[in-house]
Amino acid sequence: MSMLKIIADENIEFVREAFSDIGRLKTLPGRKISKNDVLDADVLLTRSVTQIDEKLLAGTKIKFVGTATIGSDHIDKNYLEDNNVFFTSAAGCNSDAVVEYVFTALFHVASQTEIELKDKTIGIVGVGNIGRRVAKVASTLGLKVLKNDPPLKRKSNSPEYLDLDELLQADIITLHTPLIKEGIDKTFHLFDRKILNKLKNGSILINTSRGSVIDNSALNEIITTKNLNVVLDVWENEPSINIDLMEKAKIVTPHIAGYSLEGKVNGTLILYNALCNFLSIFPTWRPQLPVVNEEIIISDSDIQQSLQKIFSKIYKIEKDDLNMRKIKKHDPKDRGSYFDTLRKNYLLRIEFPNYRVKLNYENAGLKSILNAFRFNIE
Repeated sequence: MSMLKIIADENIEFVREAFSDIGRLKTLPGRKISKNDVLDADVLLTRSVTQIDEKLLAGTKIKFVGTATIGSDHIDKNYLEDNNVFFTSAAGCNSDAVVEYVFTALFHVASQTEIELKDKTIGIVGVGNIGRRVAKVASTLGLKVLKNDPPLKRKSNSPEYLDLDELLQADIITLHTPLIKEGIDKTFHLFDRKILNKLKNGSILINTSRGSVIDNSALNEIITTKNLNVVLDVWENEPSINIDLMEKAKIVTPHIAGYSLEGKVNGTLILYNALCNFLSIFPTWRPQLPVVNEEIIISDSDIQQSLQKIFSKIYKIEKDDLNMRKIKKHDPKDRGSYFDTLRKNYLLRIEFPNYRVKLNYENAGLKSILNAFRFNIE
């Protein structure tokens, strides 16, 4: 067992603690993993920045590929299946982190633009692990929820899933689709010039899915004419992003919406357990997470203001936005490296259930919302 060779992205959380006892572990920057690195390896553990396909794996000994991400559009699954390579992703590992990001961003934009969220309509494009959670919380907030998910529509034939056109006049649209480049469920440039032009003037558009789900060049032209309030965590051509678009968006971050400590650790744990199962060995590693001992006291009777106070105290999204915008100060040839550095050195957020909220007045509505966000309430 000690001769097993594992190549892993160095940015997988707790990668050494989890995998060093299973085999000979070598960690590398994800974008620099090459065929030469994996030639004599048995196991490859990656993130979204490594393209896993025939070009990388042909002629290697790799028999297990795991990605510590929920998305898998960087993986050629057909090639892996055809070559009897076991594959696992960490689907669902950071769903709660993304939900927390979406609503922190939404309340931040609402505060900046003085938008009252109650009774607004939210369109959710993609109703998988994350989209379902977004819908649940949005309903608790009093938002009218519209859902679009063609595969689920075909599978369930449920009227709750609408055509995309029926969502486009929503006050808020949030994207949670995988990147699919062709076929009946193609999502590459799903939000193209035609769709973007149909958005409601002054609406809020949030993308935490994949950058290429939105045509970034088209959005760059339309964002001002439609007065859109845009939140972008993901970008076309990462790490080479559209600087003009960045300057026009309300909130910009470097693909870190799912970067909570719990989300990252969950991803590692999913890969670890899958590899142990694949090798028929007993899993012994269990991560130890820090304990947060912080109480947030709320005295305001206004629900939106109270939630904005709570979210902004836990996650100062404006700091991530400010750091992202510093990319413009760098030489164009160094901007991609800066983008990756922001991700690599990101101080992982701690998720909402670790925080206690004390209400200095009785408000059943706010309590219900806080429960939906998994807070501890006193």
